[in-house]
Amino acid sequence: MSTAPLLLWFRKDLRLADNHALAAAVETGRPVIPVYIREPGHDGSGPLGGAQAWFLHHSLAALDKALKHAGSRLICRSGKAGDALFALIEETGADTIHWNRRYDPAGMQHDSALKTDLKKNGLTVESFAGHLMHEPSKLKTKSGTPYKVYTPFWRALDADYDPPEPVSAPDKIKHPHKWPDSETRTDWALLPTKPDWAAEFSDLWTPGEGGAHKRLERFLDEGLDRYETGRDFPARDVTSGLSPHLALGEISPASIWHATRNLDHDLRDAVVKFRKELAWRDFCYHLLYHFPKLDRDNWNDKFDDFPWETNSKAFKAWTKGATGYPIVDAGMRQLWRHGIMHNRVRMIAASFLIKDLMIDWRRGERWFRDTLVDADPASNAANWQWVAGSGADASPFFRIFNPVLQGEKFDPDGAYIREFVPELKDLEKRYIHKPFEAPADVLKKAGVELGKHYPKPIVDHKQARDTALGAYKKLSG
Repeated sequence: MSTAPLLLWFRKDLRLADNHALAAAVETGRPVIPVYIREPGHDGSGPLGGAQAWFLHHSLAALDKALKHAGSRLICRSGKAGDALFALIEETGADTIHWNRRYDPAGMQHDSALKTDLKKNGLTVESFAGHLMHEPSKLKTKSGTPYKVYTPFWRALDADYDPPEPVSAPDKIKHPHKWPDSETRTDWALLPTKPDWAAEFSDLWTPGEGGAHKRLERFLDEGLDRYETGRDFPARDVTSGLSPHLALGEISPASIWHATRNLDHDLRDAVVKFRKELAWRDFCYHLLYHFPKLDRDNWNDKFDDFPWETNSKAFKAWTKGATGYPIVDAGMRQLWRHGIMHNRVRMIAASFLIKDLMIDWRRGERWFRDTLVDADPASNAANWQWVAGSGADASPFFRIFNPVLQGEKFDPDGAYIREFVPELKDLEKRYIHKPFEAPADVLKKAGVELGKHYPKPIVDHKQARDTALGAYKKLSG
């Protein structure tokens, strides 16, 4: 058996526990050189946007700290992965590379070509699973086709998926006699400076594997029992908040699934609901795997002729949280301040962009990629197409959210609005979701002048709804 060093290439699997590529590398007994490569472009291994770049910076710092605790360290390089790996092979004498598989189209194509090139040069390459709970190439319907509807996908996954005990993080990782040079993360300029729009991120997020597991523990202790009934209410702190940690692989879905085993019987329904949301992420990757252009092309090509508007002024108002509809604006401002948006409000904000403003879902998808710390190539694209009605197992286009009614239903006291749209904090509960209907004396008492302190609606929802339905009717006809 070779005694040469082994390269362990981290991508979106920034953890030590339940990391099968790492576990197999340690098991060889050989020196292991962990490496992270900052590749050009959005090829699936790097951050999808600015918000996730902030998260990545701190996640890599946490990973390096954990590796050092195990007697190792993280080597950082930038450039094309093949160039970086071959340079490290030349510098270290490594003859084997381990990595965990990825499932985005660009990443898979890149890995396939790179694996072929490495093997041609006499190197050993081993890849491992762990990013998903299923292998999209293997889980298929009885007729041998990919799943296109979520419910049967969930049933199949739930019936077959029984992960073993997650692999523990290694106590010690054998290091090489001499470390190769490493770039510094500060040189990569992943953090915003002027302006520092991520100033509040650290109040909410603790990037890294430790932060991921603490958040899971907190959710199981404090949120799970209220999850099933409270997850749609943005002012309630009952969701897991695990999505950015999953996006960068700081925790494995198998570890989360395993942690929900053997809980009290009273939590059974909540566990099932939570697991279904975890499985939805797998379903999104299933769709992306079998439809590689999910982020660019309509799954249902009937929507290719939809008459989208190119209203830059309206789009900008939406991104700034200045539409005049408080629940939409609160969500968009939460997104900017915290790098996250509550899932129910994501649907409301997306529906508003697509159906009230008639703006192409792809513009919204790109904005979310840049501003979400949990940006994910599969979930982002599949969820936007779901709202648009153009995706697999999608909500029908004619399901158009009324932003006022949605706000009144899911933020009845206006607590979420008052937090993220503070100029309305003194407005009466009766009008908090529709300030444009408030009498002049009510607005004056709350210190609100529409058009000055808070915008007037940029569109009339009823008229916009009729316009959208008319366009869809023509398309369908």
